[in-house]
Amino acid sequence: MSKVNHLTTKVNGVEIFYREAGQKGKPVLVLLHGYPTSSHMYRNLLRDLADQYHLIAPDYPGFGRSEQPLIANFEYTFENFAKIVESLLDQLQISKFSLYLMDYGAPVGFRIASRNPSRIENLIIQNGCAYEEGLETFWDPIKVYWNEKTIENGKPLEGFHSPEGLQWQYTHGVVKPETVSPDTWELDLRHLTRPENNEIQLALFYDYRTNVKLYPEWQNYFRNHQPRTLIVYGKDDYIFPASGAEAFKKDLKNLDFNLYDTGHFALESFGDEITQKIREFLSN
Repeated sequence: MSKVNHLTTKVNGVEIFYREAGQKGKPVLVLLHGYPTSSHMYRNLLRDLADQYHLIAPDYPGFGRSEQPLIANFEYTFENFAKIVESLLDQLQISKFSLYLMDYGAPVGFRIASRNPSRIENLIIQNGCAYEEGLETFWDPIKVYWNEKTIENGKPLEGFHSPEGLQWQYTHGVVKPETVSPDTWELDLRHLTRPENNEIQLALFYDYRTNVKLYPEWQNYFRNHQPRTLIVYGKDDYIFPASGAEAFKKDLKNLDFNLYDTGHFALESFGDEITQKIREFLSN
């Protein structure tokens, strides 16, 4: 078992918590977490890959153990999250790296990759979207909110990060849900119950529409630069379904494509299999 360091540094005026494992000088893998979790979702992957890679997993502002600035003082957008991650990597003097992108980590990472293609060595995509085909039924109430941002339209979205909603996200589509530790969603509740955090999550739901507008730009990046890409998707994910994974085949030619018999948080039930696939992919 390799050690994982738990660190905090100020990035663009915000205290950012990040986990670091492995030895500096080895190939770098940056792990970008999804909603509504944190770098904690990579706790096992960090240890399991630390023998061969230098791994960095930050928490976004308002998530996990990073600072949660007041909404009045910080704009909670995917663009700002991308800038935070870019600045953190610059501080750590990391010039080239691979990206592991999950859920919210996908629009954060695709922003970074599309404007810094020469810095990207590989992409690993797990239940994250860059095509409208991947925005199915789950997204219908969110699209209503995009069209009309009202308190009434925002209320149904709050259920996604309620205790019941969190448990559903971790267990839906999992063949043996009893194998997923309740500690996962209980830990997420720690940051979600902070004052103003509900409003932060609603702000990000609304800002997600900016990601959809960038899909053509990211697809153009895929076509023009053909980054080596590994897909490791939970095929029964209701949030980002397998149709979104299949869509990457339209533009990416250098693609290792894998679907697993599980849901949104695929690492919780197929962590060993995904870890082995990552090792094989990155070693080639």
